[in-house]
Amino acid sequence: MTLLDAARKVRENAYVPYSNFKVGAALRTASGTVYVGVNVENVAYPEGTCAEAGAIAAMVAAGETELAEVAVIADSPTPVPPCGGCRQKLAEFGAKDTPVTLGTLSGATLKTTIGDLLPGQFDKSHMDNA
Repeated sequence: MTLLDAARKVRENAYVPYSNFKVGAALRTASGTVYVGVNVENVAYPEGTCAEAGAIAAMVAAGETELAEVAVIADSPTPVPPCGGCRQKLAEFGAKDTPVTLGTLSGATLKTTIGDLLPGQFDKSHMDNA
């Protein structure tokens, strides 16, 4: 199963009673393990949490911290990029050249990298004088 297929499969578990916009994400770590996540909405926070954040939380909870590849999928006319917060989270755990595949249910894909998604990212080197 490809990483995009894993994201497609888990996407069906998204909890989106307000937007009905399901997003699935799958991450492969340096160890080869795949973690998945979906977006989750609730009445107090109807915009919800992102699929990428859920997959990252599962990865960190399992004791891993190094991304090797990312895939995100949604039912959209064009591939949906991660939100700004998730881009920063991806940058925390992946290198600038870490591949990211964004996909749609109709089969469109966009291949990019974490660095292209978040140019000029804040990283730990910015705190070297602290």
